[in-house]
Amino acid sequence: MSAQTPILDIKNLSVHFRVYGGVLKVLDGIDFHVFPGEKVGLVGETGCGKTTTMKAILRVLPTPPAVIPNGEILFKGQNVLKMSERKLLDMRGQGISMIFQDPTSALNPVFTIGQQLEAVIRHASPQNHRLSRSAIEQRARLALREVALADPDRLLNSYPIQLSGGMRQRVCIGMALSTDPELLIADEPGTALDVTIQDQVLRLLQRLVDEKQKSVILITHTLGIVRQTTDRVYVMYAGNMVEVAPTKRLFAKPAHPYTQGLMAAVPRLSGGGISEGIPGRIPSYMNPPVGCRFHTRCPYAMPVCERLKPPVFTVDDEAHQVACFLYDAPDKVQAYKQEQVAV
Repeated sequence: MSAQTPILDIKNLSVHFRVYGGVLKVLDGIDFHVFPGEKVGLVGETGCGKTTTMKAILRVLPTPPAVIPNGEILFKGQNVLKMSERKLLDMRGQGISMIFQDPTSALNPVFTIGQQLEAVIRHASPQNHRLSRSAIEQRARLALREVALADPDRLLNSYPIQLSGGMRQRVCIGMALSTDPELLIADEPGTALDVTIQDQVLRLLQRLVDEKQKSVILITHTLGIVRQTTDRVYVMYAGNMVEVAPTKRLFAKPAHPYTQGLMAAVPRLSGGGISEGIPGRIPSYMNPPVGCRFHTRCPYAMPVCERLKPPVFTVDDEAHQVACFLYDAPDKVQAYKQEQVAV
């Protein structure tokens, strides 16, 4: 696979949920890609569709109620949505692994850590089925040592309830990496932890993926984490990708009004006043706004935003793209902002 060929390429993906009362149109034709060895961030408010996107990649959304009316999810050139059950199991074994945000619900409380970790290792590939029990146990011990957990023999015989939240999350990271995946999805891996343990877990995760040269998708609300750990960032709002750019460029020059609002909402620990918020709330997926889904909250909304979904425009170069009519032509941006100030 060439360096210019994405390991993961999502094209025009939509996901709906048929529920009592109608259809929730959660994902609305998103595009997303990850290159080999790249660390990509995915940010946005709670409920914007980040986790739904990742579950669609692994094809673990419950169907029904989930429906995928259109789109492609290409992993190493193969469409995940058309894979057989056998190929899906292989992909989830050594192709893609996911770390879920709540380690308590990710681990089964009635099985020991060893039973769960050894099951993941054994079923990761057909070759592992032929490994002896002692070889599987040795791999499980190594997986726990790699995530800096002491006394792996004791932990293998422990149940999840006997471990702290930080230890459980480390187990989940070790479990995800034990299959040697090509792409790792980390869904808010520090959300359920206090800030000091969260920092330790995130640093550990970053070190391991750097050492193993894995492709990573990091889902988070925390812009500081994205800034420190990723190469490129997608910004998501109400089921749409509204901006994508290299990490340094996004933080230096956010283009979409929603991205600018997210940046303004970050608390200023060094002083300078109270951080600003974004007025309004994410629209209902049952009856989302026509046109740009952000226009009801946007300070620069124009009549066209209420009628048409904005296409993707390039800002500066192809690496920085934004779905906003303000970037239809550079002179329109300044002219419209001056008009708003005058009013």
